[in-house]
Amino acid sequence: MAGHSKWAQIKRKKEISDQKRSQIFSKLLRAISIAAREDPNPQYNPRLKAAIEKAKENNVPQENIERAIKRSQETGNLENLLIEAYGPEGIALLIEAVTNNKNRTVAEIKKILSDHNAKWADPGSVMWAFEKDEKGEWESKFPQKVSPETKERLLALLEDLDNHDDVEEIYTSADLSD
Repeated sequence: MAGHSKWAQIKRKKEISDQKRSQIFSKLLRAISIAAREDPNPQYNPRLKAAIEKAKENNVPQENIERAIKRSQETGNLENLLIEAYGPEGIALLIEAVTNNKNRTVAEIKKILSDHNAKWADPGSVMWAFEKDEKGEWESKFPQKVSPETKERLLALLEDLDNHDDVEEIYTSADLSD
């Protein structure tokens, strides 16, 4: 029976899971690198300590964590970005990204937004709809109810944004609970 190799099926599944795992690892290690720029000692840097704990929860090897901390001390060229946008039906979006090339990341995120009929917003035009909670994460002040078709379009946009290597977190003003 040609084309029915069990190993080929396992290999394809493993490639997909390894790719997803790799994306998660790179995001977590980038977060560690950024947090370690301030102070490479997790005892004195709560942001770094939290990033390391999150990485360990996701089974990132200790060697990789240590390498990310060392790299942050060698290259200080990573930059935090806070991007504001409007999604379907004018839903406010805040996108936190970490990049070593601001122009590339901005262009790629603009392309993703354009592909989903979302719009880039000027700095400060979306920020008013959010506030920081006690954990330091953005939270919508006025959650918007959305129709099922808008929710579907928004989730597709959020998935594409989340798949981008530089995007760390995405916050939305939409009430996505059912």
